[in-house]
Amino acid sequence: MVEHVYRRAAAAAGIGRVLVATDDERVADAVAAFGGDVRMTRPGHHSGLDRLAEVAGTLPSEIIVNVQGDEPLVDPLLIEAVVEALAAPSVDIATARCPITTPVELGDPNAVKVVADRSGDALYFSREPIPHRREDAGGAGPLGFRHVGLYAYRRSCLLELAGVEPTPLERSERLEQLRALESGFRIRTVETASAPAGVDTPADLRRVRQLFASRAS
Repeated sequence: MVEHVYRRAAAAAGIGRVLVATDDERVADAVAAFGGDVRMTRPGHHSGLDRLAEVAGTLPSEIIVNVQGDEPLVDPLLIEAVVEALAAPSVDIATARCPITTPVELGDPNAVKVVADRSGDALYFSREPIPHRREDAGGAGPLGFRHVGLYAYRRSCLLELAGVEPTPLERSERLEQLRALESGFRIRTVETASAPAGVDTPADLRRVRQLFASRAS
């Protein structure tokens, strides 16, 4: 799975270097086996943000992209779009969102929800269904928006956030992006039609394996 993520990230235009950051020797061995670039990090990080910042602190790049290792079908074009969102000087972090179309997905705590303002800047992220839709609210459109776990950071922002202790909402929801919102950083969201098939559960893994098997056949 990590090899698929690595190669898709490398296929995105403008990406200068792809690194896998891990504290697990098994992951490091798997990356080395396919010739990938891996960096061992300290164990015990509170979140992926903190692990990313440890590596980013040793790199000269002004923009750091975080692609989750459980997104084997991430689209290189989406990576490019998220990076492009940082062209706005006022934006500190960029990420992605897609419409939620079923009540099952809306109620799934593994599907993180996001609400954004009219500029696309995130107002809040939650594992709960947000926003609450009253029966008499009217209006068309999706039930909500799902957060796609892909980020582009300004290096200065990332390193500053790594120096902030996990915040109350971050600890409550177990969502690292809330640390950024609670600290006053702006997160611009890029809308995409659908989320890549990530792997959060054993059922997800079976589904992704079936997708790869059908493509191979």
